Amino acid sequence: MAVGKEIRGKIKSVENTKKITKAMEMVAASKMRKAQERMRAARPYADKIRNITAHLSEANPEYKSAYLRSTDKPKAVGFIVVTTDKGLCGGLNTNVLRAVTNKMKEVQSAGCTIHTVAIGNKGFGFLNRIGATVVSHATQLGDAPQLEKLIGPVKVMLDAFVEGKLDAVYLCYTKFINTMKQEPLVEPLLPLAASRLEQSAAEKKQYGWDYIYEPDAPTVIDDLLTRYIEALVYQAVAENMASEQSARMVAMKAATDNAGTLIGELKLIYNKTRQAAITKELSEIVSGAAAISG
Repeated sequence: MAVGKEIRGKIKSVENTKKITKAMEMVAASKMRKAQERMRAARPYADKIRNITAHLSEANPEYKSAYLRSTDKPKAVGFIVVTTDKGLCGGLNTNVLRAVTNKMKEVQSAGCTIHTVAIGNKGFGFLNRIGATVVSHATQLGDAPQLEKLIGPVKVMLDAFVEGKLDAVYLCYTKFINTMKQEPLVEPLLPLAASRLEQSAAEKKQYGWDYIYEPDAPTVIDDLLTRYIEALVYQAVAENMASEQSARMVAMKAATDNAGTLIGELKLIYNKTRQAAITKELSEIVSGAAAISG
């Protein structure tokens, strides 16, 4: 029964794997709820900054921030690539990195140079493998993103854009739609589109007061726009983390189900092999008894 022993070993191995994937599925489900709450909690802050900045910009139409400067023919483009630090989350990183690669090819075909910032181990490793210029990176963010860890890499891109070294910056991440669906996005971050700073009638009424500036309006507007861009990047990281846990939960559930199916198939093969061995032994006994009696 050497074959039967080998099959029993395989069944035991798959059962152990099934226990691990089931545990990882439950852990991911718990982290997913926390990540979703964190993602939703970050939205009001960004909305508040956007509204105040939009009102200040309308109150000072003579000043145009460097973050709003656009170029018809960009020569240098930056990419902020947000991925996960860990794997085992299905095709989450593959999808967003494929979208980034397609956008980079499009930009390079237009004759632009590319500079990148990697947020997450998977994206950092990928950008290094393809030979992209990585000017800064942030990894090992943990389960809860900390804004102070993101400010440094983001500031590298912001300073380069303000100084004119970059003509556009794209933010690449995975947007959380629901537990079963996550969408890879490559969005223009800089220059800030005018549509981002548009206000509805209700918002204009709510923010319909004037301000006293210290030291002056341009400085305040630039600082608010900087905080707003940092909030957009933080929101992207929070969305990506919620997507990561959702994708990992789904992937581990699929792995657990597949392990259960495989165990069933192996047990069926084991029982058939065992039955064949028993039948063979019985046939040999009957044949021997018939030979003796004959």
